[in-house]
Amino acid sequence: MSSHISNVRPAPDQVLVDIADYVLNYKIDSAEAYDTARNCLMDTLGCGLEALSYPACTKLMGPIVPGTVVPNGAKVPGTQFQLDPIQAAFNIGAMIRWLDFNDTWLAAEWGHPSDNLGGILATSDWISRTRVAQGKAALTVKDVLTAMIKAHEIQGVLALENSFNRVGLDHVILVKVASTAVVTGLLGGTKDEIINAVSNAWVDGQALRTYRHTPNTGSRKSWAAGDATSRAVRLALMAMKGEMGYPSALTAKTWGFYDVSFKGQPFKFQRPYGSYVMEQVLFKISFPAEFHAQTAVECALTLHPQIGERINSLEKIDQIEKIVITTHESAIRIIDKTGPLANPADRDHCIQYMSAIGLLKGNLTAADYEDDVANDPRIDALRAKMQCVEKAEYTKDYLDPEKRSIANAIQVFFKDGSKSENVAVDYPIGHRRRRGEGIPELVKKFKINLARRFPAKQQAAILAVCENQKTLEATPVHEFVNLFEI
Repeated sequence: MSSHISNVRPAPDQVLVDIADYVLNYKIDSAEAYDTARNCLMDTLGCGLEALSYPACTKLMGPIVPGTVVPNGAKVPGTQFQLDPIQAAFNIGAMIRWLDFNDTWLAAEWGHPSDNLGGILATSDWISRTRVAQGKAALTVKDVLTAMIKAHEIQGVLALENSFNRVGLDHVILVKVASTAVVTGLLGGTKDEIINAVSNAWVDGQALRTYRHTPNTGSRKSWAAGDATSRAVRLALMAMKGEMGYPSALTAKTWGFYDVSFKGQPFKFQRPYGSYVMEQVLFKISFPAEFHAQTAVECALTLHPQIGERINSLEKIDQIEKIVITTHESAIRIIDKTGPLANPADRDHCIQYMSAIGLLKGNLTAADYEDDVANDPRIDALRAKMQCVEKAEYTKDYLDPEKRSIANAIQVFFKDGSKSENVAVDYPIGHRRRRGEGIPELVKKFKINLARRFPAKQQAAILAVCENQKTLEATPVHEFVNLFEI
């Protein structure tokens, strides 16, 4: 006997409804969120500008078909490309993420909420240029900042209690979902159209984390977010043309996301959507290192003046008994690596490599992940002396919503019985608790990145807009993007 399966179309899953309601109806009234979003916009674009110095990134830039011209297309900052919003979102998203230097969110799931700027800026720029060509008003940068706050919130709140990495899925799934929601909103989508678009984002086949982990770590991790945010723009545009959605995309028995990809478990939520994530977001300010290692690198830099002379040759390194990195569980799961490191993407996800560079050089830059630096035999000699040890308190504070620390400590022990200071750092400079110290350094980082690409007069014009909240918010999006033309 066959069992009867109802073909009655259900009401949309509550998760989809909540996202759509938030995008359409929630008013952001947090001055801190907007100020942080302004700094985030500067930092994120600066990271993209730095990435344009790397051929491995620039080879992926531009239109899919060379020579394609798109009237009123979105411009890619720091380049001469003007593209359709889908491909522009890929370009912007890939350059933002390439060097692993943009913002970070750490919870049950990890990720980089500013990855969403690829879709947000490309779509907003294209909308603005199209509207101006029609004699209509453009979007302003405040619309971009609002969309950034909401995309951060959707991605971050979903990440608080739901670990996609533990089922083998990459965190860019949340970039796709968040970008889809806010981009559909920017396009003027209704509640039903946002639900339809977001449902398709969940139904999509999702990226595996294969390319982030040994032995397959590779450069896809640098363009995966660009791929996700560009896919979001495509799904949003399809929804705006009336393409249908799938109301029980998450909860459908057997075929829904929960049963297929999340071991049958529904999502858990710690808090409603607001502006919490943008206010709490972590900035990578001092060095391009996977965020679980940021404080480890700070420890290494602190130790460098004390022990740099004692480890500057292979003979001296042989006098080290061990180097203990005390850390938290997530760091051990993601970036604790032994053995050969195949490429820059492998190295910037190895806590031992990043710590070794800090101990040897007293600094860490994107160039330190390239082959010419990695071939220094002292690096692997130091790595071989290192051991990672979890401290339960560090893991507990990492997950505490009132703390969200990312603590690490490093101590070097020598065979003669001497040892270095045990240097510990609980909160990296990009943490909310260190905003007063961190934001001036973030602005310095932005200025350095502007100087990589633009002449002095253009740098000054960009800074004049970016450093004034009211001026920036009132600037039409296309005029803002024009500031970054070369």
